[in-house]
Amino acid sequence: MNRRNVLSQGLMASGLLAGFALAQSSQPQASPSLRVTGDIPAPLQLTADDLAKMPRETVFVKEEDGNAVQYEGVPLREVLARAGAPFGKELRGKALATYVLAKAHDGYQVLFGLAELDASFANETILVADKRDGKPLFGYQGPFRLVCPNDKAGARSVRMLETLELVRLRK
Repeated sequence: MNRRNVLSQGLMASGLLAGFALAQSSQPQASPSLRVTGDIPAPLQLTADDLAKMPRETVFVKEEDGNAVQYEGVPLREVLARAGAPFGKELRGKALATYVLAKAHDGYQVLFGLAELDASFANETILVADKRDGKPLFGYQGPFRLVCPNDKAGARSVRMLETLELVRLRK
């Protein structure tokens, strides 16, 4: 093969690769979603649009510098209730041994006892937030984040939230 043919084939290959890369980048990105799975009657996959249509609340959280940040989103108990989690009169007996495992994109995990999220047991508001100071969550914050305004150390305010898994303990 002469030098001209090698050069020509190389240019054709790079053109094909560039065309492939362009076709890949023009494909619509999948909308971020939050999965609700586990020991639950109706597993869910919620998008930002789904959350925007649900009942919303706002909480304020003080940051380390003393400034208050406003988060907006859907109460975690509302998300779990849509998936069929037992709340109210249903949250008795063996159902009280249920916990929620919240998982982040980077592998970080925290848990909540289901009773912590029930208004008849606790007066705690935990949000699945999608906005901070009126704007969508950015980069390492989102697209979804758990916000626990009354936790002393914010360690359960999971950023990059992807999955909520209900687990019922069995002995």
